[in-house]
Amino acid sequence: MKTRWVVIVFIGCALLGCQTRQNKIIKEIIQTQGAPAAIGPYSQGVRVGNLLFCSGQIPIDPRTNGLVTGDIATQTRRVLNNIGAVLEAAGMGYADVVQATVFLDELENYGAMNAVYAEYFGENPPARCAVEVARLPKDVGVEIAVVAVKTD
Repeated sequence: MKTRWVVIVFIGCALLGCQTRQNKIIKEIIQTQGAPAAIGPYSQGVRVGNLLFCSGQIPIDPRTNGLVTGDIATQTRRVLNNIGAVLEAAGMGYADVVQATVFLDELENYGAMNAVYAEYFGENPPARCAVEVARLPKDVGVEIAVVAVKTD
């Protein structure tokens, strides 16, 4: 059974354009100064073949490492700019995003977050879920994580 799973993984990986080295899938860490440095043991992004997994971003200004305060629209704009920097560092853009997860500290902020989100993902937006959570890192109002696929 173990051999069958390895074959399935490598066939799937080949279809997605993953690079391999000595039968191991290569993952590339994506890091940019255009987004805030990780505040824990995680990477800003990880690319495996044509897939990019972006860690959740919160409204931190990468130039000052300070929190961006203000209403949820202001925070969401900073978060999406941070995500854009990680996408760009991986040679991708917002159009390549296929899935997004939005965490809000108050679901009442959904409408304002959604209005800003639509500016970045207007036509053909990615699949998405949005949930209210009890608390976010540094007590911010929004965190967003995305998955992107480079198809061309």
